[in-house]
Amino acid sequence: MSVEKNTRKLDKGIVRDFSSRMSYASYLQLPTLLSAQQPVSQPEHHDEMLFIIQHQTTELWLKLVLHELRSAAAWLREDDLGSALKGIARVKHIQKTLTEQWSVLATLTPTEYSQFRGFLGNSSGFQSAQYRAVEFVLGNKNRKMLPVFESDPQAHAMLEELLAAPSIYDEFLAYLSRQGFDVPRSVLDRDMTRAHEFSPELVPLFKHIYENAADNWAAYEACEELVDLEDNFQLWRFRHLRTVQRTIGMKTGTGGSSGAAFLQKALELTFFPELFAVRTEIGQ
Repeated sequence: MSVEKNTRKLDKGIVRDFSSRMSYASYLQLPTLLSAQQPVSQPEHHDEMLFIIQHQTTELWLKLVLHELRSAAAWLREDDLGSALKGIARVKHIQKTLTEQWSVLATLTPTEYSQFRGFLGNSSGFQSAQYRAVEFVLGNKNRKMLPVFESDPQAHAMLEELLAAPSIYDEFLAYLSRQGFDVPRSVLDRDMTRAHEFSPELVPLFKHIYENAADNWAAYEACEELVDLEDNFQLWRFRHLRTVQRTIGMKTGTGGSSGAAFLQKALELTFFPELFAVRTEIGQ
């Protein structure tokens, strides 16, 4: 059917009356969502809208990342590796979107940001409970982060729960043990409230999996998925660092951190160190 006068005719079956039906806007609660952008600068600065939306969309994606990772951990507990890897695959796509999103914020010049930065007070991405939750689920646990969230009981309770719970790596190692792999007892019985640290006794296990991939394909594939997950997370961290350096240089962060210097240290953190260390050993 051709289009006349550059105007498309509506199909007869298209629903037009939503007085008693659920609409797109009501399903997504768009009035609430789209009213949540409230600039605080006086007078309102044009570029603050970009800053708000950038961080709000990041929080929405983090909510989905956390949803998928917690589900993946649960599936691993049930020995359902396939479902767990499906969830991790989705997270990897979200991570790419989050990393690309920094390029939008990078259009904010130092001059533009300086005109409303002072109105942010001490609010900072450092205080993102969901970001900390994702780090905890992946294994970068740090009890010293909890006091930051004491004024938000719900966020504090979530982080306390995740601090005590096994990380997705802990669940994967427990899964491997149940599948008959020789996972050291010291690793399985470690204090789950602490960050996972490099365990050299795990490296021979992963070397065996990698060098006998055909016989251990499910475990081998899972290892590579986790490596992708960490690689993507580190790319996000690096892009965050570079965006901050580009926008505020070496200024102190609004939340009181050293800013770029503090973010630089995050690049030294790791989730699955043995999966990277084993690469040196393969073939030797």
